[in-house]
Amino acid sequence: MTKAPQRLHLVFGGELVDPSRSEFKDVNKIHIVGIYPNYASAHSAWKGEAQRTVDDAHTRYFIAHLHRLRDEESPASSTEELGA
Repeated sequence: MTKAPQRLHLVFGGELVDPSRSEFKDVNKIHIVGIYPNYASAHSAWKGEAQRTVDDAHTRYFIAHLHRLRDEESPASSTEELGA
């Protein structure tokens, strides 16, 4: 039996400079909700935070697909090639 690849997702958010852009007002105050093993659990966490902050137009939460940052099938990025 082949094990499915791990698909980690990061849920994070905070106050934005402008609700029409995805620029955080203070990156030191970004709320890291957590890292989740699949999209369904990440979406559930995201939804909870989004609903909790629905009355604050400047607060937004996001799901980052961490597994896309490190795809073994893709060629190395220029940063990896530099050893950074």
